[in-house]
Amino acid sequence: MMRYLAPYQTGLWLAEYLDIRCQLCRIYRSTPQAQLAHAYPSQSKENRDDAATQFLSTRPSLITKYRQQINQRFDSGLLCKHCHHSIAWLPKPFNVDIAAGTILPIQAATYYDYPMRQAIRAFKYHENMTKLPLLLHTLRQLPRPHGCHKNNSVIVAMPTTEQRLIKRGFAPVLILAAQLSKHWQIPIWQGVERIDNTVSQQGLTRAERLSNLDNAFALTEKPPVKRLLLFDDVATTGASLQALGQAIYSQTMPSTIDESHATDYYHIRAYALAHGSQS
Repeated sequence: MMRYLAPYQTGLWLAEYLDIRCQLCRIYRSTPQAQLAHAYPSQSKENRDDAATQFLSTRPSLITKYRQQINQRFDSGLLCKHCHHSIAWLPKPFNVDIAAGTILPIQAATYYDYPMRQAIRAFKYHENMTKLPLLLHTLRQLPRPHGCHKNNSVIVAMPTTEQRLIKRGFAPVLILAAQLSKHWQIPIWQGVERIDNTVSQQGLTRAERLSNLDNAFALTEKPPVKRLLLFDDVATTGASLQALGQAIYSQTMPSTIDESHATDYYHIRAYALAHGSQS
């Protein structure tokens, strides 16, 4: 997977560590994450050193010239305060049913409005890398789920079909999920495949979305941990995440659950970059 993510990661390093301008307005200086309201804590020193080492190893001729500049830039962030506050509206979580008496809570990082709508579309449909820093900044506003860490949780990115991957040439949701994985320090698990050949969900009603996703997902292996964090780029009605959650639930849970052993079973939550209408 990292083979496909390397070009995007390099672009993000350049935007975050060498470019002092806000990645949205391009006017004001970017602001450290720690100084922004509702921001997740900045990277640890260990993560900073690791990122710097990886970046410099690909550009040995720049080591002497840029080492001090890079070290000073690690807390500079990606957006200025003005632009951050224009998008930092954490939507209220909403629930969808995935089984009788079982709900799937869905939390998005922001709303699917300007400028996020344009940025997501540009990245998703045209592979516009210049929009990726804005999307990454927004993802960082999602606090890591309480009690979840690398040893007990995995992120499950919304799978795509092989046909769509070939047509598009890259996997935008997986790229975003990889950035969330790095932010939360929780690994990605790719044990679900998309077996449908459905049409795009854009413009469909909720009933049409659910019908369009019938039998769309199948597990290829047993989840390695008990906490599964589903992720998609945009949650409109939550139908795609609901179908994914239903597939995982139905293929991992027994038909009856003894409440006294409820902790022995899987706990599923869902997250998205943006919530709103795609019509």
